[in-house]
Amino acid sequence: MTMADPRIRLVTMPKWGLSMTSGKIVDWVVAPGTEVSAGDDLVEIDTDKIVGVLESPYDGVLRAVVADTSTEVPVGATIAVVAPAAVPDDEIDAAVATARADLASGAVAEVAGPRVDTAEVGGRSIAYSVLGEGVPIVLVHGFGGDKNSWLFVQEPLARTHTVYALDLPGHGESGKDVGDGSLDTLAATVTGFLDALGIDRPHLVGHSLGGAVVTAVAAANPDRVRSVTLLAPAGLGGPINAAYLRGFVTAGTRRELRPLLGNLFADESLVNRQLTDDLLRYKRLDGVDAALRTLLGTLLRDDAQAIDVTDRHAALPVPTAIVWGREDRVIPPSPDLPGVTVVDKAGHMVHMEAPGAVVATVEKATAG
Repeated sequence: MTMADPRIRLVTMPKWGLSMTSGKIVDWVVAPGTEVSAGDDLVEIDTDKIVGVLESPYDGVLRAVVADTSTEVPVGATIAVVAPAAVPDDEIDAAVATARADLASGAVAEVAGPRVDTAEVGGRSIAYSVLGEGVPIVLVHGFGGDKNSWLFVQEPLARTHTVYALDLPGHGESGKDVGDGSLDTLAATVTGFLDALGIDRPHLVGHSLGGAVVTAVAAANPDRVRSVTLLAPAGLGGPINAAYLRGFVTAGTRRELRPLLGNLFADESLVNRQLTDDLLRYKRLDGVDAALRTLLGTLLRDDAQAIDVTDRHAALPVPTAIVWGREDRVIPPSPDLPGVTVVDKAGHMVHMEAPGAVVATVEKATAG
């Protein structure tokens, strides 16, 4: 849709994740007439997998809401209009009328979303998604996660960067052979991934186990990395929740798994049926049980963390930052570590509960 006044900016339904085709408006965080800045929370959206908050992509005033609460909206459709207060109301009304007509007719431009591919690394097939153009960012998930766990982070970062999200061995759509499952083996896989795709000096972002992995990658190859951002990283922090990790590995039913997943979030209501079922399907794939049990031995020694990257992290010669959810019940935050941001109302999955804080931290690192 072309706007007569270029100051009128359209907020559209984002494509969060590879399979998302529509989202349901849960609640508008701000009301029409409110002045907003880029990065401010605008609206809660249910993706069926999890509820996320869309941030404003623009500075201005939220002049109008196109899609009301409880409305199901296809990806790419206009849901709101942001513009300066000086733009006449009749022009805003015209933009809203056009957006609603497009929504009613189904004339919504298709949003491609991330491209999915695989790379051969050390004899293993490594699946990944990639979106955007610019200086590269590589996202590495945690234990039991996959590339889709970055659904709220990859898209906003891809506005200015090429953003890769890979599946570690044993996870997602990658091969399930994890070898000895050691930190060095996982780090070698990420380094091999950079080699296979010719990714030059990326910014590395790692969550939980992925945080320890990218720390090891940067420590071994400091000249190949621009910055490191860690989210609730393993190998740092307080005592690990061994009961959660062991329970996740052994859980084989929805009744067993769902209560465990509550440990990942400050808001346990985010653990819906779809999230639980997706993880159960993953856990039932051939080779996953053996992979998770091997990696559990990498993470735990008795009931304590078996990984320690404290020295490697302290010696990194590149810019580093850490983001932690204050209510993390898997690896409690260590606020005394340098460069730590502790986010309220977020748990271990801080990049899903507080993606804005994560994106802001990564963007600050990429600008440094």
